[in-house]
Amino acid sequence: MKLKDKVAIVTGAGGGIGRGIVLRLAQEGADVVLVDLDERAARKVAATVEELGRRAVVSRTDVSKAEDVADMVAKTLEFAGRIDILVNNAGVEVIRPVFEISEADWDKTIDVNLKGAWLCSQAVAKVMAEAESGGKIINIGSIMSEMPAPGEPHYAASKGGILMLTKAMALDLAPYNINVNAIGPGVIQNGLSSKGCLSDPETAKKIAAGIPLRRFGSPQDIGNAVCFLASEEADYVTGAMLYVDGGVILASPWS
Repeated sequence: MKLKDKVAIVTGAGGGIGRGIVLRLAQEGADVVLVDLDERAARKVAATVEELGRRAVVSRTDVSKAEDVADMVAKTLEFAGRIDILVNNAGVEVIRPVFEISEADWDKTIDVNLKGAWLCSQAVAKVMAEAESGGKIINIGSIMSEMPAPGEPHYAASKGGILMLTKAMALDLAPYNINVNAIGPGVIQNGLSSKGCLSDPETAKKIAAGIPLRRFGSPQDIGNAVCFLASEEADYVTGAMLYVDGGVILASPWS
């Protein structure tokens, strides 16, 4: 097991990509704090973690609020006494024509996707630094960190911010032996994509035809990448964005 007895926090843990990440971490031996506003969904995933023989606890947290994040970190320390891994996965995605994106749409997207990752990273990094134990922070970006799609300037801005936040924090936290990396999912079934571009079968068929590997990704694909970056195998990797996208970044399906 790559992560035996490590303690991991995963935000947006209640379903989709978050669920895939949580279960792969547990399979590799980690105990997991599942962070989500949908407490019921998170508890279902937590039950599966426990079936795998690992410990799990649920924290109902709005990652865009500093006080909620502080409570979540305190709950984690009460649960396990330390934090080894943070996965900033919580995210929202709303597709709208550019002239119909409201201020509320913009604020919610940036607050959850970017500000939330920052607040969680800052709070957890302080714990890691004070413990002098090092750690791994993994931000879930997107292919849209680099390659925008129509109707999502607010989402692309948030994920582009994740790319630079990852690089900047990697520099600041390197002296504390804290690795900060990011993963850029492509089109993932059962993730946010399923509610967006994959909700229409004809659109989904066209997108699949433009992916070099000719298939959509799965939450487990993202979980596999997280386990690598969270493990000792990635001890010399920091400030990197790993695209897990079937080659989409090389051949845009949007075209």
